[in-house]
Amino acid sequence: MNPQEIILYPVMTESTTSSIEETNKLVFIVNLKANKMDVKRAVEELYEVEVSDVNIVITSRGEKKAFIKLHPDYKAADVAIKLGIL
Repeated sequence: MNPQEIILYPVMTESTTSSIEETNKLVFIVNLKANKMDVKRAVEELYEVEVSDVNIVITSRGEKKAFIKLHPDYKAADVAIKLGIL
């Protein structure tokens, strides 16, 4: 899969805004077939950042949500501004 097929869209809620600012994490809805390594590679390619950790959960709506923690050298707020969600 190419990166555009893996990352579907960013999640923007009040809690994700606080996680961007406090813990340097971004939240995306991703393809159900994607695994952690696919998500990590896609985020690094699309947004030119270094990812330190990826956690994935399946929501009650049947969507796959990925929590991406960026390396301390990169700011999640900068990526969120590029995406137009902050």
